[in-house]
Amino acid sequence: MAKKLPNDALLTEIIQQVSSAKTKKEKIALLQQYNNNGLRSVLIINFDESLKFSLPEGDVPFKRNEAPAGTEHTRLDHEYKGFYRFFKGGDETLTSMHREKLFIQLLEGLQEDEADLFVLACNKNLQSKYRVTKAVVAEAFPQIEWGNRG
Repeated sequence: MAKKLPNDALLTEIIQQVSSAKTKKEKIALLQQYNNNGLRSVLIINFDESLKFSLPEGDVPFKRNEAPAGTEHTRLDHEYKGFYRFFKGGDETLTSMHREKLFIQLLEGLQEDEADLFVLACNKNLQSKYRVTKAVVAEAFPQIEWGNRG
């Protein structure tokens, strides 16, 4: 079994450990062990086809936050309450320009690996870097109702 992550592990550390696990059972156990709202939110964003990203797909032009991990950053697992702004049906009062500005501000505040992780999830492309499947996530978190978010 992989070494235990600290309680304040970044989502990238958690997902990397899940990705490195050898069996489906291990992956599910790790997701459940490190379960938090931010982790579930990022996985839902990636795997729920009913969620449509409101920004252009692909690379995002933002200034990478090069401060060492654990310093001078916001964290994805603390920012999850604002993710709705970036998806259709979230906050329709935002102009496209303001939405893009908020997205770039979020990315620039995150440790750069977490920013990359969030961009991958928003583009529904986590699997390009991490070995995590919707089936594993659905089994780890049976309370998630896929595709039922209006």
